[in-house]
Amino acid sequence: MTAAPPGVSASPPEVGSYNGVPDMPESSMPLLRQGSHYLAFGVLQLLLDWAGFVALTALGLPAAPANLASRTGAALLGFWLNGRYTFADGQGSRLGWRRFVRFWALWLVMTVVSTLLVAFVERHLGLREAWLAKPVVEAGLAVVNFFLLRHIVYR
Repeated sequence: MTAAPPGVSASPPEVGSYNGVPDMPESSMPLLRQGSHYLAFGVLQLLLDWAGFVALTALGLPAAPANLASRTGAALLGFWLNGRYTFADGQGSRLGWRRFVRFWALWLVMTVVSTLLVAFVERHLGLREAWLAKPVVEAGLAVVNFFLLRHIVYR
């Protein structure tokens, strides 16, 4: 057996480590996994929501009903993706009618806030500015929504 070079341990790395660097604490792993999934799925939902909103308002639908329609489509996709992947646990997905009811109640509150903000921008600044404001509004709501989904809907 040869001696290890100076500064390098001759003992094997710790179990559960990569190149001798210990893994993160187990308690932070679900939050990181959930956060990364939520972000990826959220970007997909945001693109779907925003594209639907722009298309519907470009066709002449007022901002409020267009926002309601675009958020509905994105929300249904989001409920399934987040229940199936983001907040799933060792026992599988976290879907079902009780969670769907809690999700829909939270969605209604967030939709009212989103619709009021987007309609306000459209009314006072114009349609193009509402198109630009929508992703900002939705991103801000998404941060709050993550923690509410995690602790109320998918618990």
